[in-house]
Amino acid sequence: MSNERKRELFDRFGVELEYMLVDQNDLSIRSHADHLLQSLHGTTDPNEFPSDFSAGKTTWSNELASHVIELKISEPIESLIRLPSHFESAIKQIRPTLDRLNLRLLPTAMHPWMDPKTETRLWPHECHEIYESYDRIFDCRSHGWANVQSVHLNLPFEGDEQFERLHAAVRLVLPLLPGIAASSPVVDSRLAPWHSMRMKMYIDHCARIPAMMGEVIPEAIYDEATYRREIFAPIEAAVRPFDPEQVMQCDFLNARGAIARFDRGSVELRVMDVQEYPAADVAICAAAVAVMRAMTADRWSGLESQKQMPTHRLRDLLIEISKDGEQAMIEDGEYLKHFGISDARITVQELWRHLVKTLRGSDKELDRLMAPLEIVLKHGSLSTRIRRALGSDFSHEALHNVYDQIADCLTEWRPFFGPIRKGV
Repeated sequence: MSNERKRELFDRFGVELEYMLVDQNDLSIRSHADHLLQSLHGTTDPNEFPSDFSAGKTTWSNELASHVIELKISEPIESLIRLPSHFESAIKQIRPTLDRLNLRLLPTAMHPWMDPKTETRLWPHECHEIYESYDRIFDCRSHGWANVQSVHLNLPFEGDEQFERLHAAVRLVLPLLPGIAASSPVVDSRLAPWHSMRMKMYIDHCARIPAMMGEVIPEAIYDEATYRREIFAPIEAAVRPFDPEQVMQCDFLNARGAIARFDRGSVELRVMDVQEYPAADVAICAAAVAVMRAMTADRWSGLESQKQMPTHRLRDLLIEISKDGEQAMIEDGEYLKHFGISDARITVQELWRHLVKTLRGSDKELDRLMAPLEIVLKHGSLSTRIRRALGSDFSHEALHNVYDQIADCLTEWRPFFGPIRKGV
């Protein structure tokens, strides 16, 4: 019998961040992820295009669209506290290569003026047949596939008991996350109707095969056997007529806002927009973890009560908060009781302020990572700050000016405050 200690919930984390590759000067997208990865490897063979590059504790890798590149921690990390410094080192390390290629990384969840119909180029190298299958079924030359940069937070678990507690907490926290993570208020050079327009595009991107997305909020399922029977099996059946050669693997087809990866023992949260620099992303992840840790410890409500929250009501909350951001009003008293709130209504911003104030004293990771989160709680989500900086001016010059400042935030490792307008 193995003497290896069983891991506890929230003692390891995986975080993945997606960025756009853009021209260093005009900020238009550039589909050069393959050339960037090739250059990072120092490869001169014109036919050799690596799909990832690892250095230290981080890895850069390709995504479906060739103008998107992902930065992730290579192996699950035991504490979030050092994660920002790992990401900062990784971004500094590739800066000379980006400069040589006349490229820069652009944060936020959507490019403000990209035309996906004409500008999308799918990754053409290793595993290209999978991306081509997605394109054949869904037409990936759309915002929902090619212009939706997100943060993925991976939370490991062992066995059905841990999965049950974790999945119950994840379902309840998911609707709140766009309220502090929204960063996509502009699409097609216009003010978007949602604070997280990425979530709008994401919710609709699998409409041809609804089983893949479900209700976005995962169903109230709390063990692997039931999950495979009620989620994976319907997805596999729905996709089979579109994929007779079975190129696409079922575990990767689940597109809900949080997905169970039983193959690697983790739940992956997918509803957070990318921020202006990774310290902000990690701070938001730390806030989410602090709340879920408290919930799995039954701080405000018990497990059986958490499991009963209807999926459709959680979906409605997710949509409203994705639309209205931190100013969205939560008027579901039963839902609020799970967070220790006795009021009948409260804004998302007020709820997050209460949760962070309540939890930071007993959660050292949240306390140590608070600085970027304080900007969000005081000045609003990045989406709100972008809207404030643009005002009513959505000219190309104004968009370039604001998003150029946001790209500088990534390079200079600082938050975006706004408004900072040229000539003002």
